[in-house]
Amino acid sequence: MRCVSASRQRPELLAAKPVQFRELATFDLESASGYFATEVDVATAIRFVDAVEAAARRIGRNPRLGSLRFAYELGVPDLRVVPAGRFPYLLFYLERETSVHVWRLLHTSRDIPASLQELDA
Repeated sequence: MRCVSASRQRPELLAAKPVQFRELATFDLESASGYFATEVDVATAIRFVDAVEAAARRIGRNPRLGSLRFAYELGVPDLRVVPAGRFPYLLFYLERETSVHVWRLLHTSRDIPASLQELDA
């Protein structure tokens, strides 16, 4: 008996949704990478951007990957969060029908609820 993988049976499972960074998430990324470039070194800034891009690819392939912890805490249905690799940053995002929207990229030491209060889901 041969086992047929789920991807062979349903090729739509392999299709990734495009990931769109909202204005504040883009600002967060530029600020954090600029900080790493000036205060640490350019190589660290590049590794940080690579880690954020890798996290974005992961959530594009599997939008339900992230934790719903802050969705419950903030009352924002379906708000999910994933870490940005080994950096102390979190990507906050919402899955939409045809894409994934990254709303914020926040350092873990920030007051997360206060930073997300104005989230216009």
